[in-house]
Amino acid sequence: MVPHLDPKELELKDSFIFGRPVKVPNYPLSQHDNEVLAFQRKPWWMAKQAMDTVLFTPTVIPDCIARALVFEGQPFDMANAGGKDMFGIDWEYIPSVGGSMVRPGAPFLDDITEWYDKVVWPDVDSWDWEGSAKINEGTYLRPENFNQIWFYSGYFERLISMLDFEEALMAIAVDDYKEDVHAFFEKLTDLYIDIFDHIKKYFPSVNAVFFHDDWGSQKDAFFSPALCEEMIVPYMRRLTDHLHSIGIFCEIHSCGNNIKQVPNYIKAGWDLWAPQLMNDCYEIYDRYGDQISIATFPMNMPEEVMAKPTDAEKGEAFAALPEEQQRQIARDFVNRVCTKEKPSFFNFYAAHFLTPAFSEEMYKQSRMNMAD
Repeated sequence: MVPHLDPKELELKDSFIFGRPVKVPNYPLSQHDNEVLAFQRKPWWMAKQAMDTVLFTPTVIPDCIARALVFEGQPFDMANAGGKDMFGIDWEYIPSVGGSMVRPGAPFLDDITEWYDKVVWPDVDSWDWEGSAKINEGTYLRPENFNQIWFYSGYFERLISMLDFEEALMAIAVDDYKEDVHAFFEKLTDLYIDIFDHIKKYFPSVNAVFFHDDWGSQKDAFFSPALCEEMIVPYMRRLTDHLHSIGIFCEIHSCGNNIKQVPNYIKAGWDLWAPQLMNDCYEIYDRYGDQISIATFPMNMPEEVMAKPTDAEKGEAFAALPEEQQRQIARDFVNRVCTKEKPSFFNFYAAHFLTPAFSEEMYKQSRMNMAD
């Protein structure tokens, strides 16, 4: 049974998000335990997607360095970001955008049929797992935290890294190439399962994966749901089934206007998806929120807030509203998308709305909604 809100819970205490000190409520159970319950669709309060977790992207996995996202138990010099991923493909780090990409125009493969001869599969056993475990397990990764490993790259993204974008689309869409893509994805799934078995062995404190595979643009999905179901979903499902069998929750990170692909996220076995803000998260929640957890964001913002051009300016405009108006927006939002029968997460992409008043009211209302 979920107990009712105790006023003492609203007394703030010190905590950390992404290594930064923050104030959080005096929770009645740990954020780790609530996050586990949230993935099981029975939280005590509305969990904050990606913000209530410890992000883990260790250098033992070459793609973390290549993709320029390293968070682990020792400092990382961004001067070393970029370089070769686990397949030996070069990524170029762009400091101005804080990320890296494969330089377009000189793909590793001219077409997917070349993978049999050209792709050299990584020797996962040779990576320094023991050294990484000494740095991270029990120090950076603590069992009292909810630890989530971010994994680059997924299936379509992996094709893009090898073929460039247009040829990757051709590979999954043209009948002459489909058999080769299926064979490649089957072997890729074997590789990913091997990597995650090592992760589970050397980092037993890891609770979940944040798996990257972008499927859409600002306006629409890159490919049809039918094509996605045929070419990608079976391999993802084999992977998520394995991850669940070894005790790892599964979150899909998939950018784009992808409402039409949500049935495929469900069929592929993902526990959680966080739509970007161009999506109508209320419609997604209404249609699919009983089948997959959705990280939602408040769509009941005043027009003068949403008219601002950047997220930072939207956040400033929201913070300037009267406190009671912020609280009412939070209550209305939580009541719309987070009930005991159908909970949701708060979406990281809307973090700019997390004022002290909004955050407290979101916590209070979701605690009341979840209580027995």
